Amino acid sequence: MQIRYFARFGVTEGLIAETLAAALSRGGDHADVFFQHRVGSDLGLEDGAVNRAHASVELGVGVRVVKGDQTGYGYTEDLRLPALLECARTAAAIADGPARAAAARRHVGQALPDRYPLVRRWEDVRPDEKLPLVAALNERAFAADPRVKKVNVYLRDEAGAILVADSSGRLIEDEQPMTLLFLSVLAEQDGRREQNGYNVAGRAGFDFYTPDRLDRVVREAVARTTILFEAGPPPAGEMPVVLAAGSSGILLHEAIGHGMEADFNRKGVSIYADKIGKPIAKPFVNIVDDAAPEGARGAINVDDEGNAAGTTRLVENGVLATYLHDAISARHYGVAPTGNGRRESYRHPPIPRMRATYMLPGPHETEEIIRSVKRGLYCANFSNGQVAIGAGDFTFYVKNGWLIED
Repeated sequence: MQIRYFARFGVTEGLIAETLAAALSRGGDHADVFFQHRVGSDLGLEDGAVNRAHASVELGVGVRVVKGDQTGYGYTEDLRLPALLECARTAAAIADGPARAAAARRHVGQALPDRYPLVRRWEDVRPDEKLPLVAALNERAFAADPRVKKVNVYLRDEAGAILVADSSGRLIEDEQPMTLLFLSVLAEQDGRREQNGYNVAGRAGFDFYTPDRLDRVVREAVARTTILFEAGPPPAGEMPVVLAAGSSGILLHEAIGHGMEADFNRKGVSIYADKIGKPIAKPFVNIVDDAAPEGARGAINVDDEGNAAGTTRLVENGVLATYLHDAISARHYGVAPTGNGRRESYRHPPIPRMRATYMLPGPHETEEIIRSVKRGLYCANFSNGQVAIGAGDFTFYVKNGWLIED
């Protein structure tokens, strides 16, 4: 395979081959190199004036050596051969045996999907093109409702790529764009102030911000703020809560998703450590961890080990079907990797972590669920929240909720 993106930094197949040879010089079972480049830009606007403009650049490489269940790791920001060899020898120290040979030829393990096609890269978008977008949102938010007194707009964009090459001969590059737009509104009515906001995000370029999407950002941010003037104190006492689809998924993410990451189960610290093949929910519950939705913020073509990333069915008809695996945990359990080997950056080895985890629609309609509750709360949106996983409890301060009474 021809190296494209990282060729600009002097990365060649020869450089990779020498690095992998050094990584296997002491008999490791497996070695890989992970190159990463990220260029981020932040732009903030408050009441019509720019109050934040920040850029960041990240470029580096990590070398991993695996021996059994042990991992050796080294990283550097210097992409020249001497620095890479030093990292490789550091990582290789996890093993102590005769050298092994890496595959002589590089190849792509399989054809990559294209889940975030780019019309235009963020690196080609100038700041003077972004400013009119955030300035227009600021003006439109003020014009949307006379009660709006303060507006904050935040735009984040990120361009970059990863390259993964390993001792089996695989070599994979993946360009990974990302963007986030957040609009926060403070409104005042009869001396009372309320604040809320709305955001959109995706793996996409500047064309992500279509007129319809920008309309929705303004409409939702203002509506979610001004509706709070209608809110009163919640009723006292315990009662059932119906959670609407959408942002309530953070509870599933925290309460269930992390517990299904294989490293926690290998250590026996997850409540699901002995639950594979056993019922853990009602028969109509199906939960997936998904990297496939095109353009979604959680979408990836491959994970940070170069393994295919798709849709993993964690819970099928109420039964725990599998965990989220990287290559090491998959080998431990005797299963295929699920494409969940994720890195915080090139400074860190991969571990099993979620992409986008959610529950599939069940057999019940929304109105049917609401009617099943005699008296309770229906929570449509969450303004802010705290999740204390370690303590085993969840506390959410719900503003956008309605009392259910029949």
